[in-house]
Amino acid sequence: MAALRASRRFAAPPRRGRMAQSWLLLVLVLVPAAARTEPIDTEHLFGFTIGSDVGEVGEKEIEGSVTGRFSKRTGTYAATTSTLSAEYVPVPNLRTEVTGVVNSYDIAGASGLVDQRYTAFGGLGADIRYRLLNRATAPFGFAVGAEPHWSRSDEVTGEPVRQYGVDFVAAADWEVVPNRIVAAFNLLYQPETARSKLTGTWSQDSTAGVAMAVMTQVRPGIFVGAEARYLRVYDGSGFDSLAGQGFFVGPTIYFKLSERAWIAAAWSAQVAGHTTTAVGSLDLVNFERQQARVLFGVDF
Repeated sequence: MAALRASRRFAAPPRRGRMAQSWLLLVLVLVPAAARTEPIDTEHLFGFTIGSDVGEVGEKEIEGSVTGRFSKRTGTYAATTSTLSAEYVPVPNLRTEVTGVVNSYDIAGASGLVDQRYTAFGGLGADIRYRLLNRATAPFGFAVGAEPHWSRSDEVTGEPVRQYGVDFVAAADWEVVPNRIVAAFNLLYQPETARSKLTGTWSQDSTAGVAMAVMTQVRPGIFVGAEARYLRVYDGSGFDSLAGQGFFVGPTIYFKLSERAWIAAAWSAQVAGHTTTAVGSLDLVNFERQQARVLFGVDF
């Protein structure tokens, strides 16, 4: 009986002991060790920010993304953009991509918006990105890119339009701690022109801003971090008439599933903002309260 009581005592540690063991295991999993890292590739590392890496010559990849935008000032608002892309690197430092888009809207009772509920083919896009500086041979990586696109619906309202635009980006990144911590910075400019299919009128607007991100490799191929974006919307293609501004922050996580597959996820909330057409501490006319994104890809 004494032996049985002793075996029970050691087989069932107290609750505090079990909790201590759980926390110790969590720390061992999350705290990075120098011997448990691998080279950093920033091409797909972030959620809303762009890295300077562009892939290796001859690399082919199928990529997908789902971006959700949720909540306006009143009513129900949910807009989802899903993309499927084919990427190819034809020459050193040049990344090319073609994209198909599907849009989905669920809008009801949102102030200033017509109720919408549908899912449909949303348009086409391309992405051309060129790396000017490589982190392997320079203090930091630097790339410039242009993403022309054609859309069949307004991104915010969901109303039918013929919309044409180009998203320009300048992306820099550097390894704060080699193979461990990487930071990135983007400059953004996104002019668009649209013609309403309902009224036939033309309109122009543009978005400019900056994006910043920091990611830490906590295990080989697993990164966690945070991103922040400050965006300003203007009426017209220049910077003459400010329509609104928003500041977003949120966490990001990246998993390298295998040598050929990866997945990343990010969530971002508007924590400050202002619009010129409504009163409030946030811009819920041009932006949403929350945005979320899941990205994935497979090399072949």
